[in-house]
Amino acid sequence: MANTRRILGKSASGHFKIVEEPIPPLKKGEVLVEVHASAISPGTELGRVKISGEKPAENEVFRGFGYQNAGIVLETSEDYPHIKPGQRVACMGAGYAVHGTYACVPINLLCPLPDNVSFEEGAFIALAATSLNAVRRAELQLGEFVLVMGLGIVGQFVAQQACLAGTHVLAVDRFALRGEAAKKSGVENICLDPGTLVETAAKFTRGYGMDCTFICFGGDATEAFNTAVKTMKVTPDTHVCGRVVVPGGATITQRFGAGLGNMDIRSAARTGPGYHDEAYEYGADYPKVFVQWTTKRNLEELLGWMSAGKIQVKPMITHVVPLDEAPDACRLIIEHPEQTLGVVLKMK
Repeated sequence: MANTRRILGKSASGHFKIVEEPIPPLKKGEVLVEVHASAISPGTELGRVKISGEKPAENEVFRGFGYQNAGIVLETSEDYPHIKPGQRVACMGAGYAVHGTYACVPINLLCPLPDNVSFEEGAFIALAATSLNAVRRAELQLGEFVLVMGLGIVGQFVAQQACLAGTHVLAVDRFALRGEAAKKSGVENICLDPGTLVETAAKFTRGYGMDCTFICFGGDATEAFNTAVKTMKVTPDTHVCGRVVVPGGATITQRFGAGLGNMDIRSAARTGPGYHDEAYEYGADYPKVFVQWTTKRNLEELLGWMSAGKIQVKPMITHVVPLDEAPDACRLIIEHPEQTLGVVLKMK
């Protein structure tokens, strides 16, 4: 077996490069995976990167990154009943599920990949779980009206999962490619003109108003938030009601109290309980009766829905490129977001 791995690296100055480094030693509680595909997260991994027109310095440091991939188990640190060498798995975790040829992943951050789910589809598991945690935070009810603002990868998954939860979903984005991907995934109501959103939402909800809004993008979302407020349901005494869930790294400037009515603003962080708890990641668990929807439970549910065709990943994959072309793919995502959505790196 190889002693080194090839991995996509990123420098502080905005350059990308494929570097070779030793495969980390397998620690107790970890699984060694031969990676077949990884998926780039445009927001978390590239959202703050500024492309440099200058050549990298000779001593420039490139650090590996990535947090979602899929592949085949080569070795386990212990004898696990549900994970064996030769098994297909989907993996997540920053610093673990990297954009590289091999990955050492804690046992609770990977799950068996169903036979009818491709490596490319399974590689989106972390963003799918981030979305599912946001949907759980929203506490959606059957028949509610839901607005999804932003149809990046997280927005795509949120819109599908909200449909799966039995709600009426209206999604908005300014890029036609993203709207087309959402429609192919079963999200029927798409608005590509944010300037008409208030009127579109009023018609869509038949005058009831939105019950819940998801803001699924990073950066300054104050204007989007103010627009969302205008689409929400209003009580006879003029108080705006409903829930706004923010799974992205958005910044919102807002006066509370009477200026916002009785709305609930909910942050949704990461993939569910357990992620970034090292003891949990490496095999410990929480009491199931008290903590039902852990990160691993969310991963299992999502892969089951993908296998059953209830969650669609293929429509959002716009590019599949070999690892050697990953630096160019990163630059394309940053410079032309209107042309890209789901970008997958193939290791083989």
